[in-house]
Parts: sequence; C-alpha cells; structure tokens
Amino acid sequence: MWGLTTVVGAFALALVVMSLTFMGGAVVVAVPLAIVAVAIATFMDFTRRRKTAQSIHTHQQDDGVEFTERDRRTLVSE
Repeated sequence: MWGLTTVVGAFALALVVMSLTFMGGAVVVAVPLAIVAVAIATFMDFTRRRKTAQSIHTHQQDDGVEFTERDRRTLVSE
C-alpha cells in the first residue's frame, strides 16, 4: 500500500474512533468524511500507478535496433 493511502486511512480510522468515543453525533460527519478521504487517496494512487505504467510502455519500443549478421543467424528458428 502506498504511503499516502496508509496515512489517510489511519487518519480516517482515528477520526471515526474519536467521533464514536467522544461525540456521538459526530459520526454523521466523520464516517462520510473518512470515506471521501480514503476514496481520494485511492484515486491518487491509481492515477500515479497508471502514469508509471504508461511511461514504462513508451520507453519500451526499440524500433531503431540494428542486428549484425551473427545476430540474424541466431534469431532464425530452425
């Protein structure tokens, strides 16, 4: 799990536990706020992972590779 997601999840859990412990009516605010915070952190994590995967795929193409005659002989299946 990504670091920011862990921190946001811990904060959300602490917010919900504190609202249950100290202020009974605050659950109405704390639970939706915690869900929104975790959803935003998850979205940011997925976006970062998608961008990383796309950058790997763009660097993966090697169209300008030149093979020597010896390379061509080893690439041919017999």
